[in-house]
Amino acid sequence: MNNIVTRFAPSPTGYLHIGGLRTALFNYLYARANGGKFLLRIEDTDLARNSIDAKDAILQAFNWVGMDYDGEVVYQSQRFALYAKYVERLLKEGKAYYCYMQKEELEANRKEAEAKGKVWHYDRRYRDFIGTPPEGVKPVVRIKAPLEGEVYFKDGIKGEMRICAKELDDFIIARSDGVPTYNFVVAIDDALMGITDVIRGDDHLSNTPKQIVVYEALGFPVPRFFHVPMILNPEGKKLSKRDGAMSVMEYKALGYLPQALLNFLVRLGWSHGDTEIFSMREMLELFNPNNLNSAPSSYNAEKLLWLNAHYLNALNAESINAILPFYGASVPSVVVQEVLYPEIKERSKTLVEFVEILKKCLNPVESFDKKMLQKVKTDENIHFFNAFIVYLNTLKKPFQSAQDVEVEIATFADFHGLKAKNLFMPLRYALLGSSGGVGISSLIAALGINETKERILKALESLRYAKSIGNETDSK
Repeated sequence: MNNIVTRFAPSPTGYLHIGGLRTALFNYLYARANGGKFLLRIEDTDLARNSIDAKDAILQAFNWVGMDYDGEVVYQSQRFALYAKYVERLLKEGKAYYCYMQKEELEANRKEAEAKGKVWHYDRRYRDFIGTPPEGVKPVVRIKAPLEGEVYFKDGIKGEMRICAKELDDFIIARSDGVPTYNFVVAIDDALMGITDVIRGDDHLSNTPKQIVVYEALGFPVPRFFHVPMILNPEGKKLSKRDGAMSVMEYKALGYLPQALLNFLVRLGWSHGDTEIFSMREMLELFNPNNLNSAPSSYNAEKLLWLNAHYLNALNAESINAILPFYGASVPSVVVQEVLYPEIKERSKTLVEFVEILKKCLNPVESFDKKMLQKVKTDENIHFFNAFIVYLNTLKKPFQSAQDVEVEIATFADFHGLKAKNLFMPLRYALLGSSGGVGISSLIAALGINETKERILKALESLRYAKSIGNETDSK
């Protein structure tokens, strides 16, 4: 099946969202798995609504998720002269015609049909017109849709589709200003680009009969179609931005990994047994559009987080270091990477969370949690901090691991007749300023002896000040 050619054809009137990325992924997998071609076309004929930023974001999203495409990007806005030639061809062959019906007439006819409870259709009054054209009217060009029979195609997901000819209009293929219409240019481009299979959302299902009319009028082969049901929210309604229908690059900003997002999207409409986790290699081996679901998929934010945590936990230090600058973090020392990364990965579901924990560990404590202060502001802890600083000063070599720290804390506790587990809360207060976070032994190993002493000294100041304020209050 190495003759398969698929495409993704977004419109740059808005940023690429996850529904679009899912469509691109399905097309990409089908082409790549069968040694075919995957092409990218930007459908930017709507010159008034096009956004350069949105166009750039589409390419950025492809680069971020690692989906390559064959050849150069095709821009429809650069092909108007080509489309005009095909309009002229259809006019010369009598398969299209100029329509001089004005908007006011069309609107009046539409309202009249609605008043009678009928579905409005253009009445084809200029289909075989041979008279003198009305003066001062710029005509549109309409294609001659079949008047009898049916338009038939077999959809890979929906099954056999039959549309009666009487349901079709002689739809416009070129507006009065010469700009070609969507269904016309899509059919031409798909044919000229050699597209064999079109996988797209089922919101395009109603466009397919019109495009088939264009294919057949121009003598082009009709591709195979797969119309994928839309992604719905958990309540079964159209996905909104609040539900997750945001731009692909927003997912990057929120700390999601591309491999997690692709894994999540491939499962929205496709499955292979009960398997949930798929690498790109596995997707390429297993994906087949004939196995796409015919029912809509439901967006599950918790599942995406679960997948992201899985892939984040699998990242090595080198991969994490390459990502950190995007989230405003510097690459830490090798010791920090070796000691803290494993612990932080276990506590993070997104890269944003990873960076927040990393910064909390490495940045000096700005303030101390007031509730925690009330628990640790004892004379015993003040004595413990002083003694622990003295003990750290006696150490001859730096910590190499969390295990080294655990041994030293145990030794210190034994010498002073303390329970080691009772020391971790005051140490957490001193080193992080609040509860939660990574293991204290790992944190001390990452910070080193000097930084640990500095943080304990600062914590000592907060305890002494709290004690002094408390004593003043008591004396009053």
